[in-house]
Amino acid sequence: MTTTGKSEAMRLEKAFFRAHPEFRQKTRLRAQALGEGHVLVSVAEPVIPTSDEVDPVVSAYLAFLENDMVAHPERISPFSSADLAAAHELVRDVEVSDDDVLSDDVTI
Repeated sequence: MTTTGKSEAMRLEKAFFRAHPEFRQKTRLRAQALGEGHVLVSVAEPVIPTSDEVDPVVSAYLAFLENDMVAHPERISPFSSADLAAAHELVRDVEVSDDDVLSDDVTI
């Protein structure tokens, strides 16, 4: 945290902006406090994806999640240690490598 002029400001590493160009300088942002110590920062201007990037099902699901998070922020909570332990148990015997290649019939 820092100050700029008479305002408070957050500083993020330049690598973040290289990885997420939608947060370029002078972009209008929206910040919502989700709870003690947590904030959601999003682009206030719509990011227009190319037609190759648009999946209507995923877009509809993400819009549903966004609306629900805005309408009911009290439902949002961080992972507990029990949640994390359950996730570790789910992938206990799964072995992966950064060099693994996904087949063409796999969609993410």
